[in-house]
Amino acid sequence: MDFSLEPTDERGLSRRDALQRMLAAGLAVTLPLPALAEPAMTPAAPVTGRPYGMDPVLNKTYKPGDLWPLTLSADQRQVTAALADVVIPADEQSPAASAVGVPEFIDEWVSAPYPEQQADRTKVIQLLVYVESQAEDRYGKSFAALSIEQQDSIVSPIAFSPKAIEKNRVMATHFSVFRNLVLGGFYSTPQGMADVGYIGNKPMPRWEGPPHEVLVKLGLA
Repeated sequence: MDFSLEPTDERGLSRRDALQRMLAAGLAVTLPLPALAEPAMTPAAPVTGRPYGMDPVLNKTYKPGDLWPLTLSADQRQVTAALADVVIPADEQSPAASAVGVPEFIDEWVSAPYPEQQADRTKVIQLLVYVESQAEDRYGKSFAALSIEQQDSIVSPIAFSPKAIEKNRVMATHFSVFRNLVLGGFYSTPQGMADVGYIGNKPMPRWEGPPHEVLVKLGLA
């Protein structure tokens, strides 16, 4: 099952259709959070990083963890990778989300010391706790150790928030946040851009001017 975008009809959406629509799907719903059973998962470290200020060095390539410490635990990163691959699995055209650094991107995002990222951090971590609890309760395994079918059975009820039943609605909104992070991270990589045929700012062959026969026809040659 493809959870790359919430489907709007019976046809489903391709990965490319999902990219076109993902930025249009904002969530403006704030709902009370249910009590969650804590799975056997090592908790995240506290956020200790500081903003990089008003003068970042824009010509430097940064790796995750260079600007502030990453805070997800090893357990949480493992579940993040598995859940990201539910959103964008490998196919014949491109690799899975986890193969191009999307889990590291999400870890860096939720570890950033800014209000927007910290709001997303709460939702992402609650989502990780939820799917891991579901996996342990229903299958006696970590979410990352489940089969694709078992993972789908946990994600399906929260994959489309407008149709989620009341008890799943909060996690459905959290999954929407997570999915958008996966899509944003994946499609900003060279592999993701190639997947949708994005060329970008690349040099083109030198233009040699109009063909000679055109110039002759116009009386210019």
